[in-house]
This record gives sequence, structure tokens and C-alpha cells, in this order.
Amino acid sequence: MAWSDVQKSRAAVALIFAVNGFLYANWVARLPRLQEIYQLDHGQLGLVLLASSIGALVAMPLTGKVIVKTGSHRITTVMLFLFCLFIPLIPVTPNIYTLWIVLFAIGATSGSLDVAMNAQAVLVEQQLRKPIMSSFHAIFSAGMMLGAGSGALFTYFEVSFFLHLLIVMAISLLVASRVRHFLIPDLRKVGQEQEDQPSQNILLHPALLSLGLIAFCCMLGEGAMADWTTIYLEKVSLADRDWSPLGLVAFSTAMMIGRFLGDGARQRLGDSRLVQGSAIVAITGLSLALVWPVIWTGILGFFLVGIGLATIVPIAYSTAGNISGLSPGVGISMVTSIGYAGFLVGPPVIGLLSDWQGLRFGMAFVLFLFVAMLVLNILAVRRQRKVGV
Repeated sequence: MAWSDVQKSRAAVALIFAVNGFLYANWVARLPRLQEIYQLDHGQLGLVLLASSIGALVAMPLTGKVIVKTGSHRITTVMLFLFCLFIPLIPVTPNIYTLWIVLFAIGATSGSLDVAMNAQAVLVEQQLRKPIMSSFHAIFSAGMMLGAGSGALFTYFEVSFFLHLLIVMAISLLVASRVRHFLIPDLRKVGQEQEDQPSQNILLHPALLSLGLIAFCCMLGEGAMADWTTIYLEKVSLADRDWSPLGLVAFSTAMMIGRFLGDGARQRLGDSRLVQGSAIVAITGLSLALVWPVIWTGILGFFLVGIGLATIVPIAYSTAGNISGLSPGVGISMVTSIGYAGFLVGPPVIGLLSDWQGLRFGMAFVLFLFVAMLVLNILAVRRQRKVGV
């Protein structure tokens, strides 16, 4: 592939990451409005959000198999268009049951898109022969930052939820229609299809299992920040409704900054040390927001959480996508399946804990998993040293 073609593919994949984050942040920034429309308490909201997580968890392992047969470029295109088209349905379903179905469909399409676009990112990384996965996730975070900011603006100007999502859908479809021509077809080798077929024992692969468990803790934290920061600042920190989306803006901005710097940090520090330090920063940030629940410490705390979580999932995906004997789609689909189980567990657990003992207590569950993520990384380093000996 010519250098100019690789750069076009890199730009196309980056824009897909951006659109994904942009759409997601726009609708989660309006979750308080969603609660009002359907009259949901915290526990009910958690169960509704569970639908999206289940959809993603069902779709992700299947996506790896489909990519082997049809290619990640085709799956990326189809799922991107479907994701865009489903988004405006969120505020206009007749009842909570149809809302659950819509969110399941959104979760399935976004989950498949997540696997496929990351497989595309690995293909670009292989063409360039240098680590660039964090930069793609930085673009996703930039999209989230723009989405959260536009969500705050639409809230401030009291634009209806449906019109808001209709506008962002139109923008996203325009981008999608332009970038689909520059994706990289998956190149196959003789006999690779047999190697790529996921077996029953693939999750017992030590590297995939370790990466998946760390991704589980990290992705539950990412989902919790996206789903609950706006509500936390409004309900616990007592921020004005117009200001409460700034917690998500701070988190998304920090994720973007951390991921733009992540590839260089990875080369300097190594994966294990970077994950360990990142976990400590995330623990510090969320502790600050929980111990001192006012708007400014909340925003600062969520910013630190974003810095801490920024590089962990990109490292997991890049490593999984380069495991010998597996196609990028298969390795990534397995790690994301374990990781997205965090999205499955997170919304209902946080919602139910919040209804029982308050939202601060619910968010403390996330803090516990950040500590677990740190411990898992330390244990993984020790195992690597024993193997080296």
C-alpha cells in the first residue's frame, strides 16, 4: 500500500473513531432528560442502560467470527451507518420496553463497530509499523469531548432531545458516507481462516485473559464516567443543570489528552509501568470526587480519572490485535467481550447501589475496581518475571 493511501486510511479510521465518540457522548450527556421523559429513578435508569451493554456483549464475539469471513472494512461500514440511524429513536419510543429494545440495538451496532474499527486501526498500525493505537482512541475521546460539549449547548438552549439527536445523526451520516471508501481490506494468508476460528479454549490464552480482566475494570470505569458524571454533579455535588455536563467534558478532554500522549509514554515507560501509574492516577481522581463532593473537585477528579484510564484499553487492544496466530478482529473481539462485561455489570450495579445507599456509594464500587485493576497489573508483572526466570 502506498504511503498516501495509508495516510488516507489512517484519517478515515480516525474519523470513524471520532463519530463513534461524538454520537455516544451526545445522548449520554442528556441522561437527566431521559430520566424525566420516561420517569426513571437511578435503579431503573441502570437497568435501561443495561440493554445497551447486553447488546454489545452479544454482538462482540460474533463480530470476530464475521470479520474472519467478510472483513473488518465491511463490518465497520455497515455498523457505522446503523449506529447513526438508531440514535434519534432514543427519546421517541412509546414506553420503557421499546426504549430497552432501541438501546439493545444501539449497543449491538456500537459494539460491533468497536471491534471492527479497532481491527482497522491495527491494520493501519501494521502498515505504518509503529504504535499508534492510542492516537485513534484519542480521536474517539475528542469526539466524546465535542459530543459532551454540544450536548451541554443543546441543553442550555433548550433544544428538544429528538431534534438534538436528529442533527448529530445528520452530521455523522455525512462523515460516514465520505470515509467508507478509504478503509483497508483484510488481507488473508493461505490457511489463516483455520487459525482464526475462535475455539472454546481461546479465552484460556494467558495473554487474552489477563488483558480482558484489566479491560473489564477499565471499561466499567469508562462507562461509569460517561453514564453517571452528569447525574453525580447534579444530584450529589448540587451543580446547576447547565453546568453538570462539564464533568463529562472534563473526563473526555482528559482521555483525549492522555491518549494523544499515550503512544510516546508507552515507548518510554513500557506497557506494565504505564498501566500501573495510570491506575494510581484514576484511583486518586475518583477518590477526590467522592471525598469532597463539590462541583470543582468533581470536575478535577473526573479529569484525573480520564488521564488515568486513557491508555489502558488502547494498550489492551493493540496487544490483543497483534497476538501471533490470531487475526486482529478475533483477538480484539475476545478482549472487548470480557471488557464490555464491565458495561454489562456496571449500570445495574451502580444504579441499585445508588438507590440503596446513595450515588456516592454506587461510585465507590467503581473505585474498588480501579484498585482491582492495579492489583491485576502488579500480579501480571510478577507472573512475567517468574516466566522470565
